[in-house]
Formats: sequence, C-alpha cells, structure tokens
Amino acid sequence: MKRLVTRVMSIVPAAFAVLVVVVASSAGLATAGPPMLAAIDLGTLGGTYSEAKAVNDSGQAVGLSYTAGNAALHAFSWTQAAGMVDLGTLGGTHSEAVALNAAGQVVGYSVTASGEFHAFSWTQAGGMVDLGTLGGTFSSAAQAVNAAGQVVGSSDTAGGDRHAFSWTQAGGMVDLGTLGGDPSFAAAVNAAGQVVGASGTGGGEQHAFSWTQAGGMVDLGTLGGNQSHALAVTPGGQVIGVSFTASGEFHGFSWTQAGGMVDLGDLGGNHSLAAAVNAGGRVVGASVTAGGEQHPFSWTQAGGMVDLGTLGGTEGYATAVNARGQVVGFSFITNDAEEHAFSWTQAGGMVDLGDLGGTHSGANAVNAVGQVVGLSGTADGESHATLWE
Repeated sequence: MKRLVTRVMSIVPAAFAVLVVVVASSAGLATAGPPMLAAIDLGTLGGTYSEAKAVNDSGQAVGLSYTAGNAALHAFSWTQAAGMVDLGTLGGTHSEAVALNAAGQVVGYSVTASGEFHAFSWTQAGGMVDLGTLGGTFSSAAQAVNAAGQVVGSSDTAGGDRHAFSWTQAGGMVDLGTLGGDPSFAAAVNAAGQVVGASGTGGGEQHAFSWTQAGGMVDLGTLGGNQSHALAVTPGGQVIGVSFTASGEFHGFSWTQAGGMVDLGDLGGNHSLAAAVNAGGRVVGASVTAGGEQHPFSWTQAGGMVDLGTLGGTEGYATAVNARGQVVGFSFITNDAEEHAFSWTQAGGMVDLGDLGGTHSGANAVNAVGQVVGLSGTADGESHATLWE
C-alpha cells in the first residue's frame, strides 16, 4: 500500500513537479513464452551503480551509470556488439537516458555547462543534441520518442511556466499549451504523433490530456476527482493512466475516443495504478488488495482486472507489457526479505528472474522478443544494469 501511494504521489505531487514516470506501449495479446532466467550484467561506466531504463526490439538498452569514482552520472547505450557506451553530457556532469526508438535514437536530459537541465536526443551519427527549451532559462526534459523521431517532454517557458512540448528535427520544439492552467507535461507519444500527459485546467485541477496536430489538446476528464494523469498511449489511441475518484481514491483508467474514460477498478482495496499498455489493450500496473497488500495486475476489456500475485511477499508492481502479453516488474519475495524482478505469462505464471548475486533486482522494460532490462544487486554490493534473456 505504501509503495503504491508513494508511486502515485510521485506522479501527482501537490506542486505538480516534473512528471518522471515513463512507460512504453507495444502490441498484441497474451500467448505462452519461455521463462527467462539468465541475468546478464551490462556493467557500468566505471562506477558502482547503473540501471537500464528501456530496451528496443533490437536489444539495445539505455539508461544511466556512474562513471569512475562515482564522480558523475552519465547516460549510456548498450548493445551486444559494442557493450556499454557513454553518451556523454551537454557540458555538465549529469545525464540520463530514459527512452529510445527502433532506430536507436535515445532521449533524456542532461546538465549543461552553465548548470541548466536540457532535453537531449542522441543518435550514433549525430551524437548528443541539445533540444533547448521553450524560452525558459533553466530546464527541459525529454520523456519519450516515437518511430519517426518525434520527442516529447516538458520545458520551462519564457513566462516561467512549464509546458508540454513536441520536438522534431524539422520543426524544433513546439509548445503544446495547457488546458487553461499551468503547468503541463507530456509523458508519451505514439507512432501517429498523438501525445498524452497531464495539464493544469482553468479551474485549478490537473487533468489527463491527449494532443494531436489536428485537434490540439483535449481534456480527457477524470473519474470524478480533481486529478488525472495519462501515462501511456497505444498505436490505436487507447490512453491509460491514473485518476482520483469522487471518493478520494485513485484508480487506473483506460480512455478511448469511443468509450471515454473507464475505471479499471481495483483488487478489493481502495487504490490502483495503470502503468503500461500494449496495442491489444492489455493494461498492467498495481492495485491494493482486500487484505491491504499491493499486487501487480493485468486488465483486459474482456477479462477485467486479474491479480498476478507476488513472489511470496506482500508487494509487487508491474512496470511493462510486451506484444505477447508478457508482463514484467518487481516483487518482494517471502517475508519481504528481498525484492526481485519478475516475468509473468498466461501460461507460465510469475517467474523470479533472480539477481546478479546480490539481494535485489527490478525489471523496467521488456521488448517484443522477451528481453527484459532493469537493474540487479551484485555479490559485492553494487547495483548494475541487467539484461535477462
């Protein structure tokens, strides 16, 4: 319960700070898949900590790592052929990669030489490119990128507000505006260029939005409360996220143009959070149970919300789902002694992915072929970016 509340409050803080939860969407329905038990240490850039945040279908993983002596935190890209490559910074000592597309374009944010935080786009050919800001003097951050290279995120404006943006090579950074209030944040973008996120309204509330070039920013409403936040969108335009209800609970939602916002319910407790969705409409996340525990769930239109269980502990959370309906995340094991990454399939149930000899691991993303990335504790007490396959 505490873990889910903490995660939701990181998405919907009172001051509406930078949205940091980024999730990816894929395609398809659940079918059987082999359990993945081999944990591969991706190493670090010389320091004691690294973490993989995302992986594309080619097996390229991106994330962040400390450099030698833990002197700086840098974005990295890892491939089987090249290993872990330092993507550098925009002149400062800190950068983080949060997402990438099929072509290997990586996005995130970096500190500049003057101490500002700027969104970046990195490619093998062009290196790290500063995407600038919407006129503000301090910060911008990229959160997602689609197959066409469209990057979305949020940026300070010249007026001191923070607005969602869309960036393309041809058009540069474009202000997506707000729903009448401030601020706004973009969390995800699909192949058609539909952007989703959250924005302040004229009435002082915070609502999920969907933005398209043709239609602009559209208010998706709430489940009766005063806040909702869109976190992911499928190629077909299904939007998922979290909303407060009229009674003050927060529930995962699914929104479509035809059906509007649908409450996904919960597992018997008072709260749930939708974190990711695939193109077949399978939504995953976590919910409080009737017994007060927090369990990962899978939801479909036909089957409703299904409890995926845990690895023996009282808490678990699903972070991503791929084309085959393979769900990944993290769960406490028996007696809540350790937290481990898991993979779940309809046929095989929940499988403990283990770790690199330490006492913890967690899965952040899974690609179409079943490769899982995240981080794992090592035998010497460090935490390393990890690939399971």
